[in-house]
Amino acid sequence: MNAALYIATVLFWGTSWLAVKLHLGVVAPEVSLVYRFAIAAVLTFAICLCLRKPMRFSLIQHGFMAVQGLFLFSTNFYLIYLGTQYLTSGLVAVVFSLVVVFNIFGQALLFRTPIEARVLLGAALGLAGLVVVFWPEVAAFDLTKDGTRGLLLALAGTLSASLGMLTSAWNQSRRALPVFQTNAYGMMYGAILTLGICLVNGSPFNFDPSPIYIGALLHLAVLASVVAFWTYLTLVGRIGAGRAGYVTAVFPLVALTLSTLVESYVWSAAAVLGVGLIMLGNIAILGKAKPA
Repeated sequence: MNAALYIATVLFWGTSWLAVKLHLGVVAPEVSLVYRFAIAAVLTFAICLCLRKPMRFSLIQHGFMAVQGLFLFSTNFYLIYLGTQYLTSGLVAVVFSLVVVFNIFGQALLFRTPIEARVLLGAALGLAGLVVVFWPEVAAFDLTKDGTRGLLLALAGTLSASLGMLTSAWNQSRRALPVFQTNAYGMMYGAILTLGICLVNGSPFNFDPSPIYIGALLHLAVLASVVAFWTYLTLVGRIGAGRAGYVTAVFPLVALTLSTLVESYVWSAAAVLGVGLIMLGNIAILGKAKPA
């Protein structure tokens, strides 16, 4: 069962990065996010009702679900969408793969999980790989450059995602909240919070009727949100946020392959070395990880 959950998560998330790139253009990123998670929330609520799952929770429980929605279904993707405006989708996926590093250290703080030497080694390899891939941006740090902006936005989105994943692990293990219902309310709260961003930014609520935009929207709302988040967060609850993060060692390869084919991403020696270091770092961290 865990293997099937891994494969589904890798495929749906690995292909989602290109879908995010295809979403950019006519519609503002935050507006697209409202559409995405409004659809995802409606579908998830419908599934919960069809399966007769209990949907009544206390005010405190709703608070924890709202926190999960803030980090995992709102600010995370808003920052990632903005970062994808400056970087290829494959590179954003590579940056996001460092979520496993954030998860491990966050898990140590929340669940008092000891940090082993191999974890520190893996984190060092991952960060070194990121520096190698983005060396031009690191060497000539300049906030006016697109590459630097994209890197910082992707890192901020990754940190937000980690906080959301750790919140999910906390909600499951410490608050006994079920994954599917929590996702439904979390996506609803995420859509509402992102709507607030739209209002602050004065973003127009237009729509792109092109087949590419609609196809990307359905992929992101159904497969990458409803299905993939259920499979991933179920893994988080079963084996811990750290080990579940192993998918981040695989889905960037799917994203980079699509980026090479569709976005004409050109592999350099530094990119090959850097991506390899990041993947090795993730494997080192997760090789013998234990559940929280």
